[in-house]
Amino acid sequence: MSTVIAFDFGLKRIGVAVGNTVLRQATPLAVIEAARNENKFAAITRLLDEWQPSTLVVGLPLHPDGAEHEMTVRCRRFANQLHGRYDIPAVLIDERYSSAVLSQRRGEHIDSEAAALILQQYFDQHEPN
Repeated sequence: MSTVIAFDFGLKRIGVAVGNTVLRQATPLAVIEAARNENKFAAITRLLDEWQPSTLVVGLPLHPDGAEHEMTVRCRRFANQLHGRYDIPAVLIDERYSSAVLSQRRGEHIDSEAAALILQQYFDQHEPN
């Protein structure tokens, strides 16, 4: 069994979810809110130290037609930073439809719920080890 952590990256908040390769069910975990990148990565480091994931998943926002935009580039950069800092594989998952599922909901937990949807999509698309 290995742990997988997913991120819904945003400029103001980063939603985080966790799951494992046996149950293959995503659970919202946290919302990271920090103005400075070093504080965001400090919070991420604490979570990774606690959960010891084998894989990181990052939602990749795209236009409905699949075209990239500014946040796509930022999310790719974030995934590369995660991999570079922590030496853990970072997988990008198309998140176009996860936002639509949550568009009717509001509240502070929406970011971690979005991360859980991204992680569940990862589990659904990838064969168990």
